[in-house]
Amino acid sequence: MKTMAKMTMAGLLALASLSTAAWAQRDPAYAAARAAGEVGEQPDGYLGVVGSGSAELRALVNAINIQRKAAYTQKAQATGATVEQLAFTSGCNLIAQTRPGEKYRAPDGSWKTRTSAPPERDPRCV
Repeated sequence: MKTMAKMTMAGLLALASLSTAAWAQRDPAYAAARAAGEVGEQPDGYLGVVGSGSAELRALVNAINIQRKAAYTQKAQATGATVEQLAFTSGCNLIAQTRPGEKYRAPDGSWKTRTSAPPERDPRCV
């Protein structure tokens, strides 16, 4: 049973990472905000604004999160997972994929800047 659960989680992680890179490449404002540390990945699979952010930045993050939720919903229906399960496994994967200098939310809720060391992730991440 544990093997099946690990295989399911691995499959969900693979599915979750497919379209995220495409979003980053399509929107230069997102790429600039990410590079500037104004946005970061969160354990729940959604993008967050670091600090208060401008209205434009908050609107951009909201639009990206709407796209992510739609993708998570579609993938969850295809795999039999819940949207929350898929979003969480995506969050694990997206935080792991951050690059040095990029922001992410640590399990304690604080914003961290990625160094060359692995990021702090929820212990349930596989």
